[in-house]
Amino acid sequence: MDFENMNDTARLAELLFPQVTETPDDLAKKYPPRDLPEGAKVTRFAPSPTGFVHFGGLFPSTVGERLAHQSGGVFFLRIEDTDAKREVPGAAEGLIKTLAHYGIHFDEGAVLDDNGNVTDKGIYGPYKQSQRGAIYHVYAKDLVARGLAYPCFTTEEELEELQTTDKKTEIKTRVWTEDMAAKQHEKMLAGRVFTLDEVQAHLTAGDPFVLRIRADGNPEKRIPFTDLVRGALEVPENDEDFVLLKSDGIPTYHFAHAIDDHLMGTTHVIRGEEWLPSLPKHIQLFRYLGFKLPKFMHISQIMRLDENGNKKKLSKRDMGANMDDYSRMGYAPACVCEYVMTLLNSNFEEWRTQNPDAPYTDFPFNIKKMSASGCLFDFDKLNDVSKNVISRMSAEQVLAAVTEWALQYDPDFGALLQNHNNVALQAFAIGRGGKKPRKDLATWADAKGYMGFFFDELFTMQDAFPGEFARDDIKAAINAFLASYDPADEMNVWFDKIKAVADNLGYASDMKAYKADPAAFKGSVADISMFLRLALTGKLASPDMYAVMQTLGADCVTARMKNALAAL
Repeated sequence: MDFENMNDTARLAELLFPQVTETPDDLAKKYPPRDLPEGAKVTRFAPSPTGFVHFGGLFPSTVGERLAHQSGGVFFLRIEDTDAKREVPGAAEGLIKTLAHYGIHFDEGAVLDDNGNVTDKGIYGPYKQSQRGAIYHVYAKDLVARGLAYPCFTTEEELEELQTTDKKTEIKTRVWTEDMAAKQHEKMLAGRVFTLDEVQAHLTAGDPFVLRIRADGNPEKRIPFTDLVRGALEVPENDEDFVLLKSDGIPTYHFAHAIDDHLMGTTHVIRGEEWLPSLPKHIQLFRYLGFKLPKFMHISQIMRLDENGNKKKLSKRDMGANMDDYSRMGYAPACVCEYVMTLLNSNFEEWRTQNPDAPYTDFPFNIKKMSASGCLFDFDKLNDVSKNVISRMSAEQVLAAVTEWALQYDPDFGALLQNHNNVALQAFAIGRGGKKPRKDLATWADAKGYMGFFFDELFTMQDAFPGEFARDDIKAAINAFLASYDPADEMNVWFDKIKAVADNLGYASDMKAYKADPAAFKGSVADISMFLRLALTGKLASPDMYAVMQTLGADCVTARMKNALAAL
């Protein structure tokens, strides 16, 4: 077929798409440019509903949300569900709920209605690609009419291979020899040669076809391109007649995303670096369609260290990959979000130090501070960030969150917190606030081990009395403390009594004196305090002991001390 003959290409377009009556100009009127302030960014998150939300998915969605909302723009959700075989029922609903849990809210797009079903919000929909088939066919017909795309009728074997093509397999890099590449290119060029009569015969017989782009690129030539994360790049021109429409009329990712991003007014495309090899195709496709190319940001993959210390991609089977795991493990959403910010922008932690009480959303996110080399997922770092975030929360906030988590994942502990609400609130208030708040909790699951000793139902002797101290000294210290204990004492009076116990038993009440000549004493007042702390909490480390005693009350303090004496 002579692609220079526009009469023939127009007739071909009509043969292939007789049902399409609209034109790109008609669609342009239905999807007008957005009326937004200068500099406003329009971003999207466009996942496939094929399972749980991966930790890596929180990256582009966070970047998109920050860029849009910091600039007074729009952030929308598009569901790319054109691969029905891989779609998991309920995945789209779960995705929206999970992202909302982590502070990712969309201005428009696919949302949940009052009944929990996915619906559209906004005038640029439908926001599910499976409902946009007619739109793609308008542009497909236009490309054919302009000689930029053509049908390829397939054998059953080829059809089966094409039907299994999905977003993941499309971007896998194949290793070709020069001879293989030449044969493939020759076969591709041969597919361009046909007559209208042959097309009509195939259609009459009901033969399936795929629609391919008619590439005009020369891979020996390079195209300058600027990626907002990776900077100035050069990519080869595309000379591959890649598939636009599969044999069932469903578009490939390449074709659908170009049309959707144009009609929906997307200004910035945030996606993984695995899409870089496809960039020449997309540049060519946007040019063919007459669309302005959006700005692209290719984010590096999330990495982890394996048992040998080597960097590996964080796969969906790794702990921490599934965002649902974080709820089960007890991580507060704000902690996870703040951790993500430390990975996305290198200056976030410096900003946090200067703005300890500001919400993380006040941070001025900057594309230029993103790393092009990738981020390393680290649970230790997540826990450090989480401890800092939780330390800034009020006791009321912590109690409410721990109770909610426990009622779902540890019901007995949750019920205990509800039944002893006042004690629990006082326990969480100890050491909270001030310039140096305690940082005992990284997750809500840590709460039980941290403050379980406040409840008789959970109290156990987790640590033993150190063997280097005489049992008689330990018992004498506890007895002496009980003899002078008065719950009405102010803290200074209370501690003076403990120091008196130390002096009477040959332990230094003055730490300076003890450090100057430790051999002159059996130990120090710190050791006496340790005996009392163990008897009271069953642990060598605990929050401020005076505050603990005030929270437990005189009866409990006395009972714990006597129980310890009996055990000794």
